[in-house]
Amino acid sequence: MSEAMSRRDRSRAPDPSALRSSLTSDPRRRPDPATRGLAHGLGWFSIGLGVTEIAYGGAIARWLGMPRTTPVIRAYGVREILQGVGILGARDPTPWISARVAGDALDIATVLPGLEGHNPRKDNVLIALVALAGVTALDVICAQNLLGAPLSPSQKVRRDYRRRSGFRQRAEAMRGAARDFRPPSDVIGPEAMRPWTLANA
Repeated sequence: MSEAMSRRDRSRAPDPSALRSSLTSDPRRRPDPATRGLAHGLGWFSIGLGVTEIAYGGAIARWLGMPRTTPVIRAYGVREILQGVGILGARDPTPWISARVAGDALDIATVLPGLEGHNPRKDNVLIALVALAGVTALDVICAQNLLGAPLSPSQKVRRDYRRRSGFRQRAEAMRGAARDFRPPSDVIGPEAMRPWTLANA
């Protein structure tokens, strides 16, 4: 029973290699065009959202009924712009998309307290949470697709050896070239260890 539970716990535990892969850029990743387009779209969305949060952070905070979060929202705007620039400028946007997923969790944690107490703008908070959930779903899908993208082969594998035969000349010219070849005696081995037929020859 305990062994089964331990195996189940290990299967539920996050894979450290997958976490390192999501945080490490690998230019060999070759995502499909739809995933690459989604990543670029999220990059531009992140920049636009960041500019909006910086310019209208106070209005957003009042709309949520949380005016004290104005500095936090503006700081999140700077974060969004940095992430958007990173997504659009990186050869592999996987780490930046993963950072967006973490940022989405932080945004949700910041907005959730608006549902508590006597906030008169709880309906607006619910609208914001639904929007955040939708964006989070897109970020998670994009991050998973990027992590599952195939890796391009290395340069050595991609070299074309189809025209190489290993011979300096054509096969017809090489045929019979070693007919008179006699291996050196040191290649055959010491005389004491040679077969008796060779020793008597």
